[in-house]
Amino acid sequence: MYTLWIANKNYSSWSLRPWILLKALEIPFNEQLSYFEDDKSSYEKFKAFSPTGLVPCLVEGEITVWDSLAIVEYLAENHTQVWPQDRIARAWARSASAEMHSGFATLRQTCAMNCSKQFELREISPELQCDIDRLDALWSDGLTKFGGEWLAGNTFTAVDAFFAPVAFRAQTYGLKFSAISQAWVDRMLKHPAMVEWAEVAAKEPEIEY
Repeated sequence: MYTLWIANKNYSSWSLRPWILLKALEIPFNEQLSYFEDDKSSYEKFKAFSPTGLVPCLVEGEITVWDSLAIVEYLAENHTQVWPQDRIARAWARSASAEMHSGFATLRQTCAMNCSKQFELREISPELQCDIDRLDALWSDGLTKFGGEWLAGNTFTAVDAFFAPVAFRAQTYGLKFSAISQAWVDRMLKHPAMVEWAEVAAKEPEIEY
């Protein structure tokens, strides 16, 4: 069975991605949660199970897979439902997931994930608005092109998991999206796995920013 190492659910957006994918697709796994400490202590603690000293990290027997995108691709080798079945939708989903994995730096820096609080942004910089507009366009494209409730069709796949932390950020910071994109955000926030994650996150010890 898979063992997934993650950090604080309230803050670790990277941990959320493979966790919610496994949960949503009902793929059995053991969860191992290790709380963040200061940077050096976290690194030393996480090095015990992760080659990079970072989370998430997936372990199956003698195999260790680190980085959220690599974990998702590893899971896809044994679980065909990880990516859309349609070839065109699958190509789109992989491209969108990779864009999220490597992009949206201003969103990450300005709107750190916090599942249990709400903050009011005093202003939205042009750079942040650019990220928001790109997210809106990307989500709208997938929802319109593939005609489903989820980003690449009628079933939850890895591309929804990759943008799951943004749904929490939209709620926390009151980010505004078009109606079609907001409907996806609302659907994500009501997903049982997202609700479970948020309920546990709210009970965790807080970290001072």
